[in-house]
Amino acid sequence: MVLMELSKILITETSDHQIIVLKEKDGQRSFPIVIGINEAWAIDRAVKGITTPRPLTHDLIHNVIEGLNAGVVKVVINDLKNNTFYAKIVLQGNSALVEIDSRPSDAIALAMQKNTPIFVEKKVLEEVCGSGDNL
Repeated sequence: MVLMELSKILITETSDHQIIVLKEKDGQRSFPIVIGINEAWAIDRAVKGITTPRPLTHDLIHNVIEGLNAGVVKVVINDLKNNTFYAKIVLQGNSALVEIDSRPSDAIALAMQKNTPIFVEKKVLEEVCGSGDNL
């Protein structure tokens, strides 16, 4: 797995499709992911530390996880099929790790709330960016 960081959030209010860009933490490779407007706003709010008077969906999910005495350990973009990315949210419960299927946008929105590490499987990164050996 390769550690990534959120590099850009591109929000266009006149479009249903928004873009986030993930970049290797210790490298040069980066790639875009097309997401929905609600997820883009959730990620943007988390990055900017903006709170809302009442919890929105990603806040609710985070509150439920904490309420169950668990935490988000990491998110992993683990597959790419037919131009669609897949992800897992890895939770640490009492004594067990639990992997939850997720859209990357939702996983990243949760990750940004608590500065949780974002990883991409090497095979996915190589498929969208190349191996990086020639950089």
